[in-house]
Amino acid sequence: MQKSNTQKGFTLIELMIVVAIIGILAAIAIPNFMNYQCKAKQAEAKSLLDALWTAEESYFAEHSVYKDENDFDIIGFKTKGDTAYQITVPAIDNTGRYFQARAQATINGAPDIWTITSNGTLQNASNACN
Repeated sequence: MQKSNTQKGFTLIELMIVVAIIGILAAIAIPNFMNYQCKAKQAEAKSLLDALWTAEESYFAEHSVYKDENDFDIIGFKTKGDTAYQITVPAIDNTGRYFQARAQATINGAPDIWTITSNGTLQNASNACN
């Protein structure tokens, strides 16, 4: 009886090729994932500012003035859970008829700042998702 001399397994070169392919795929996929993650956080900022704008407009309809950041509970604006963005209302004019709200966060080490005004204009003042 003859013994078979074939061995089963992978050669070192085959393993190196697989590792190289995984490395190339990771190099492509990780930056795309980070960009999608950043865009998702920006969607949170837009949603929070839209909700704040709606609450401010509702309060304005009843009282003819906007309220500043110290009165979030009064206008009915609350965030749920942890948010990536800090929401502030740094600008209300003397008449109380104009406001500008701001959502600010640091994403991947860069500032990301969104603003909305009483006329509903939403702007990205500093974009961290480049």
